[in-house]
Amino acid sequence: MSNPLTISLPDGMPFIAISREFDAPVDALFRAHKEPELVKQWLGPNGYDMEIESYDFSTGGRYRYVHIDPEGNRYAFNGVFHVVRENEFAIQTFEFEGYPDVVSIEALTFVDLGDGRTRLDIHSAYPSLESRDGMAQSGMEKGVSEGYERLDVILKG
Repeated sequence: MSNPLTISLPDGMPFIAISREFDAPVDALFRAHKEPELVKQWLGPNGYDMEIESYDFSTGGRYRYVHIDPEGNRYAFNGVFHVVRENEFAIQTFEFEGYPDVVSIEALTFVDLGDGRTRLDIHSAYPSLESRDGMAQSGMEKGVSEGYERLDVILKG
């Protein structure tokens, strides 16, 4: 069984908070978010392929990738990494190109729990409650949960 995933959508607040613990040290979890070939193996729902056009997980870096579902539908995402502090913290923008001009700002905090364990806390701020709710209803929880289960396997290997 994997560690539980917590997703919170506070009433009246346009943000989503995600928290999950991993049975791996901070540097391993950070590396899995930094290296495109690792990201490609775990990010997104099961059964989807991923094409990475660009991915520079550093301060000022950019990314763009496309998830492809089993029917061949393509879902593109892009953003900018505004701040990246090794093994500690990142701030990025996130845009699903299917809903252009709705950009969230996400803070990722890598918390060392000791004994080779890490908690990842993500705070995503949206421009409106409507856009936040749209993201929450898009199947986000399933994709995040399945992706983190694959990430567990990568971190053990």
